[in-house]
Amino acid sequence: MIIVTGSVVANPETFSEILKLSIEHVERSRKEPGCISHDVHVDCQNAMRLFFYERWQDEAAIKTHFAVPASRAFVKALRELSAETGNAQVFRAEPIM
Repeated sequence: MIIVTGSVVANPETFSEILKLSIEHVERSRKEPGCISHDVHVDCQNAMRLFFYERWQDEAAIKTHFAVPASRAFVKALRELSAETGNAQVFRAEPIM
């Protein structure tokens, strides 16, 4: 399994648009082959920060996801609208229980 995490900090004037785009991206991504889960959360300590948590079946699935034009457009939009983007981190993981 592949786990991806990332975050974005919105400006107050761009939060609604970033949240809308994020929810659309999550819902679209959940339908992709190999997506186990894809979520976005509002940080309870910083209401302007959104945190992304994704689980993918394997490296092929995440590479395909990153190559989807809508995924690339989403990342570009976040860079343009946000005050700060946290670098995405990608991990290999396996259940131990």
